[in-house]
Amino acid sequence: MSAKVAIVTGASQGIGRSTAIRLARDFESIVLVARNRDNLEQTAAEVAKAGATPLAVDLDLSRPDAAQKVVDQTLATFGRIDALLNIAGAVPQIDILEMTDAQWDGGLALKLHGARRLTIAAWPALKASAGSVVLMSGNSALFPKAPYAAVGAINAAIVALAKAFSDRGIADDVQVNSVLPGAVMTGRRKSYLEHWAPLHNMSVEEATAKFPAEAGITRYGTPEDIAGLIAFIVSPAARWMTGSALRMDGGEVKSA
Repeated sequence: MSAKVAIVTGASQGIGRSTAIRLARDFESIVLVARNRDNLEQTAAEVAKAGATPLAVDLDLSRPDAAQKVVDQTLATFGRIDALLNIAGAVPQIDILEMTDAQWDGGLALKLHGARRLTIAAWPALKASAGSVVLMSGNSALFPKAPYAAVGAINAAIVALAKAFSDRGIADDVQVNSVLPGAVMTGRRKSYLEHWAPLHNMSVEEATAKFPAEAGITRYGTPEDIAGLIAFIVSPAARWMTGSALRMDGGEVKSA
């Protein structure tokens, strides 16, 4: 059987990094994509330790030409693509009345258009391997609020994009799903808490402790929690699941 190859974007930190390391158990080769070369090399070392062959590709996926470069390097090195994990994409949390066009465009360029371009560029190889695609959204897609309007709007667009790709994938035998994490304790969330706490006359420790109880969850999620879900989605056990938006948020969203 041919060695399986996965591409993981946003692999330099957080959920992307944990996903790359987790998938090293199931895929023989992992292509790591992000902008920060030093952090990518650290992830590559962990992937190698976990048993897979890494390829670090430091590119900015908000650039229109980056997606094809990732695919070309992957195929030149490994000859195939079996899974594409679109995890890259930070969207600023700014009130809807204050967010500028440039900030909206920046969020769209990486998270939405970066994932769209890369999925299209990889599609012929995914079709050849009957591969899988995951697009990273977030549970804010289900309850957008003024302080993070762009996050919710772009995450909702990601869910719709994944469903559209999955519809095409039925004919092409490509599985496509989206994942909607809740409050995962990553470096980005820590930075947000550091910004939010003084605005509400709290210490960072108080703000960190306050959120789970207010959200009705027992704890923050971890990047490893989401990585485990992604590993299941792209496993043979979940092959019949496509077009799904899978929420993992500790029960924060109370509706079905």
